[in-house]
Amino acid sequence: MKHTIGFKLTVLIMVIMTISMAGAGIFSEFFLEKYYVQKKEHSIKSVYSKVQEISSDDENFSDSADVDALNTLCENAGATLILLDNSWNPIYAYGAGNALIVRGKDMILGNNRNQRDTPVTIEEGDNYIIQSTQEDASSRKYYELFATLDTGGIVLIRMSVENFQESIDISNKFYLLVGIALLVVTTVTIILITRRYTKPVLKLAEISKKMSDLDFNTKYEGHREDEIGVLGESMNEMSGKLEKTISDLKSANLELHRDIAKKEEIDNMRKEFISNVSHELKTPIALIQGYAEGLQEGIMENPEDMQYYCGVIIDEAGKMNKMVKQLLNLISLEQGNAPVEMERFDITSVVRGVLDTMKIQCDMAGVTVELTQKKPVFVWADEFQIEEVITNYVSNALHHVDEKRKIRVSITEKNDIVRVSVFNSGKPIPDEDIEQIWTKFYKVDKARTREYGGNGIGLSIVKAIMERHEKKFGVMNHSDGVEFWFELDGKATGEEQ
Repeated sequence: MKHTIGFKLTVLIMVIMTISMAGAGIFSEFFLEKYYVQKKEHSIKSVYSKVQEISSDDENFSDSADVDALNTLCENAGATLILLDNSWNPIYAYGAGNALIVRGKDMILGNNRNQRDTPVTIEEGDNYIIQSTQEDASSRKYYELFATLDTGGIVLIRMSVENFQESIDISNKFYLLVGIALLVVTTVTIILITRRYTKPVLKLAEISKKMSDLDFNTKYEGHREDEIGVLGESMNEMSGKLEKTISDLKSANLELHRDIAKKEEIDNMRKEFISNVSHELKTPIALIQGYAEGLQEGIMENPEDMQYYCGVIIDEAGKMNKMVKQLLNLISLEQGNAPVEMERFDITSVVRGVLDTMKIQCDMAGVTVELTQKKPVFVWADEFQIEEVITNYVSNALHHVDEKRKIRVSITEKNDIVRVSVFNSGKPIPDEDIEQIWTKFYKVDKARTREYGGNGIGLSIVKAIMERHEKKFGVMNHSDGVEFWFELDGKATGEEQ
């Protein structure tokens, strides 16, 4: 509370008012009486000057206009006056005439009857003297001006001087009471007025504190047209700009982290890719080198051994060629260099074509392949790429089928979505390997994969093709085998039922 602007402003104004009141009291104590005395001296001299002015033109004060003017001046100044001729006979008198005649004669004769003390001279001129005196009976103080006129007349002007120190004390007490009341009223008024200004200022301070904590939800809602309103609108504008700037910075920072993570991921993938390729090529290269050296050195003893050596070299070279082609195909798909050319075709016919192509391999392995769908089923996709997906699924099933030697290809439709599934009897895929089988060069059973010449790229190609089509794909374990599947649109967007 003591740190608020309203409190400080109220205290400051109270201090200023208190100092002002104290200054006014000190001024009245030391200077007001002198000012009062000077005013009295000026007033009595003004009356004397008027008497001289009139007497120089109208010695006997016979002009009623002059008399009225002098009466008014004496009344306003609070003065009494007596004018005597050379024989001490009164020519003009205003107020307390008889008493002034007696006092005038005493002053001419130098007597101070009925006066408490000897009069004190205040000012003395060529033809006049101003003195201060106090009556013995009433204790009243007077200023007296005694002068001789140019006409030879004598004038006595008397003006009462109150006990001014007592008046000053009364005035100071009155001013003190008025000042206290004024101070209370002013303080209450200031508190009420300052609240009108400090309340929005405190609200702005609260908003600025929330802004420093990055909370930009609170806005200034006032409708003032003064500096506070301008400040509030400026803070709202600044809050919006700060929020947008921080949001942009966060987005940029997030994008930067993503780029860094992607770069690190690509770098790791590159290293892993080189390592995997090196590993995959190491065995066939070693075999080719070994058998080629054997042929070169002529270690075989008969044509059958030579034929066997040549067969191994050709087989391993074929595996290397197949892997390189698959890698080039996969890289092309992942980099988006192989565009998806959407067309409508019969998926049943494509599946049947793949099975016919692989019939010799299936017969040699003693595998029975069943196609559950006989009718045409039309889908929208890239026929060449989808044929490669089916080929990889069937090839994968052929290499992992168990002693039951059973493969089943199913085509089902639901809500304009066509699902193609390839099931093979055999051992289920371990749960920890389910998510990894789509990764390049990943092999669940490395020994068996090497046995049939696999390299772990086929399912990665499936993943790349289906992601390019933006369609779902996956694998499911069954009690008696494994099922790989993918989905395609059976109806194009906008095609009528």
